[in-house]
Amino acid sequence: MQNFVHLHVHSQYSLLDGAAEIGSLLAKTKQLGMPALAITDHGVMYGSLKFYQQALKAGIKPIMGCEVYVAPRALTDKIPKIDENPTHLVLLAMDHRGYQNLLKLVSIAHIDGFYYKPRIDMDTLRRYSQGLIGLTACLSGQIPRLLVAGKYEEAKKQLLWFQEIFGNANFYLELQYQQLAEQRNVNRNLAKLARECGAPLVATNDVHYLNREDAQVHDVLLCIQTGKTVNDTNRMKFSTAEFYLKSPAEMAEIFNDYPEALENTLKIAERCNVQLELGKLHMPKFTLPPETTAERYLEELCRQSAVDKGITWDQGREERLNYELSIINQMGFPGYFLIVRDFVHFAKERQIMVGPGRGSAAGSLVAYLLGITNLDPIEYGLLFERFLNPERISMPDIDIDFCIERRGEVISYVRQKFGEDRVAQIITFGTMAARAAVRDVGRVLGIAYSEVDRVAKLIPRELGISIADAIAHTPELQELIRNSPQITQLIQIAVKIEGFPRHASTHAAGVVISDEPLTTFLPLSRSNEDEIITQFTMEDIETLGLLKMDFLGLRTLTVLRDTQALIEQNRGRQVTIEGIPLNDPLTFQDLADGHTLGVFQLESAGIRRLLMRLRPEEIDDLTALNALYRPGPLGSGMVDDFIKGRHGQQTINYLHPLLEPILKETYGVILYQEQVMKIVSSLGGFSLGQADLVRRAMGKKKPEVLAAMRQQFIEGAIANRVPEQTAISIFDLLEYFAGYGFNKSHSAAYAVVVYQTAYFKTNFPQEFMAALLTSVMGNTDKIALYIEECRRMGIAILPPDVNKSKAYFNPEGSGIRFGLLSIKNVGIGAIERIIQERKSG
Repeated sequence: MQNFVHLHVHSQYSLLDGAAEIGSLLAKTKQLGMPALAITDHGVMYGSLKFYQQALKAGIKPIMGCEVYVAPRALTDKIPKIDENPTHLVLLAMDHRGYQNLLKLVSIAHIDGFYYKPRIDMDTLRRYSQGLIGLTACLSGQIPRLLVAGKYEEAKKQLLWFQEIFGNANFYLELQYQQLAEQRNVNRNLAKLARECGAPLVATNDVHYLNREDAQVHDVLLCIQTGKTVNDTNRMKFSTAEFYLKSPAEMAEIFNDYPEALENTLKIAERCNVQLELGKLHMPKFTLPPETTAERYLEELCRQSAVDKGITWDQGREERLNYELSIINQMGFPGYFLIVRDFVHFAKERQIMVGPGRGSAAGSLVAYLLGITNLDPIEYGLLFERFLNPERISMPDIDIDFCIERRGEVISYVRQKFGEDRVAQIITFGTMAARAAVRDVGRVLGIAYSEVDRVAKLIPRELGISIADAIAHTPELQELIRNSPQITQLIQIAVKIEGFPRHASTHAAGVVISDEPLTTFLPLSRSNEDEIITQFTMEDIETLGLLKMDFLGLRTLTVLRDTQALIEQNRGRQVTIEGIPLNDPLTFQDLADGHTLGVFQLESAGIRRLLMRLRPEEIDDLTALNALYRPGPLGSGMVDDFIKGRHGQQTINYLHPLLEPILKETYGVILYQEQVMKIVSSLGGFSLGQADLVRRAMGKKKPEVLAAMRQQFIEGAIANRVPEQTAISIFDLLEYFAGYGFNKSHSAAYAVVVYQTAYFKTNFPQEFMAALLTSVMGNTDKIALYIEECRRMGIAILPPDVNKSKAYFNPEGSGIRFGLLSIKNVGIGAIERIIQERKSG
């Protein structure tokens, strides 16, 4: 074992400053024989959980830390030029208490102390210092800064203060030497302070990149951060190339005069023993009526709903309900369903539009009875196990679509219900994708825009494509790199920063709900919109076992809401979404003719062509359409087989009679994931839960897992009197189509939204198109497109009129009057005054 551990290290999550990727840091740490590593990103803990998991996997002891900013005065003081230059302090967690205190400190810094940087103050540090080790940090640390200024006695006084807060054994004077002019003198004075005050020394290297040669990559990141180029003289820049992950031998040579500072890195590593409990579920507690249990209350709600909905209750439904409830109870999730039902119920009570369902949750009868979804899974042939699999314990995942304008009200309700400190939206990171990385680096290096643009455009616009992939498949790009040293340099640097997080933002839908204050589990931050958000991503939150839900804002629901309001205003009648017929021939005629501009998910030229070939006549056809219009089916021949079968243009053959009842609805084509599950279950004798595991394995193409499942399927099929060769052929077919199969529950739920929008467009064209135009008022291209569609439909678009126009597009006579808000530089205040003047005469 080497006698050194790096305790001051910045990963890529020190945004646009750390140029060392976590996996690479761990790999080099292991290669150099160091037993542990700390991550101490600037003011944040974005990457802490990923680092913890990856370190354990690599056999490296993870040390959880952060380089925090300390305000000059109180963290609430925010006066320009006085409070905008905080000092640095490295904090390392020794134990679980220390880790929780670190989470709290970092959260407070962002939520209460943010002023240019997230800041804590001394009082906050004193409150949450237990279980933490403090290091004095770089030249920007409070004590080093005082020493540089020649204020030795003041530095000594500050050291005594830190020792009082942390305890003498838990506060270290940090020696660094990256060949900066002030460091030799600062180190001598730190050693003197150590002798006089009995403070231990520790050596670090303030790592910002992996290898010495990566200093240029780091410099480019700093330029991206500050909007400068490498040729600018007045900019932030590290003056040496020494901030890399050095070997123990290199550190020993640098700090040869301070052997105890090297030894103390190991002692600190031995003292830091944070162990996180991952995977344990932390379900929020739902407040129940008196004298009942969650299980009993859930069943009561379901049975009462069946009565309220007037459902014809038969033995099949009774068995399905009992089965679902038994699985939900067995897995410990009745509270989960009650929580979701509660906020959906809140939304519906307040006339906030809620979608009919999304994802696999539409396969649950319980979800339907609770009003979480609007599809009866038995009528649509949907499977519960695709949603909640008793063979695979994991948190249910119910995503809900809300009216985009009122989604925030639902989140506010959940915050109020469970506590402001237990609910937050979730962070996401914008990363430097291939083209963006090239453009950023090109600007920083001062390369002509035309050259950079040429290189960037040679990278195909494909989701997830890397620069390396682009080079491998683009001869012109290869030639540019061969012939231009400048372009070679551009590509070399862009490859190294590609995929790095560039900025943090709020996830479009994710919300986390906890049974305890969130800072028990994770650090919090504040978004640009001033919302409280997590510092951990969606995946991290699932790893922690916290309840994550997607509250999605769907513009289409807002259009449907506004259409209904305009119908009532314009025609004096109420038309509800629930009350529309699902078999309107005029609607299906318009769909078959491809008149679907403005119809949910059916606007592209490609899907309109497919619609006209398919000629849907019922909701099931739209369900199939959603599943068919994807790259896999379109490129596999499935679409042609489906359409020919649909129109009776080819004979449908089944490999075995048992397949017919499963594949009849899709004309012999394996289109849905649920069909894969049913075939594996019906022919192979698997339970539907086991069949879902087979489907997953096929989708992930795990050969060792599939080999065992194949054998089990063949044996089960033979027991069901299926010939062995037929069983083999069927399994091969399933493997082939499993990658193309689509979730029928999601497809069916969205088919309903497709039909609803199409119905209103066909039957209430004025009102629908007015609502649609209003929904895209900020998008001139969309407005022009929909105005053209109005003309095709015979609806006149009337110009803005100060005496007739309202704020939004509005039906008038047989046309639609332009909304005043769509006029540039006209605000809602002025419009309201105009309308008020009209009313008062």
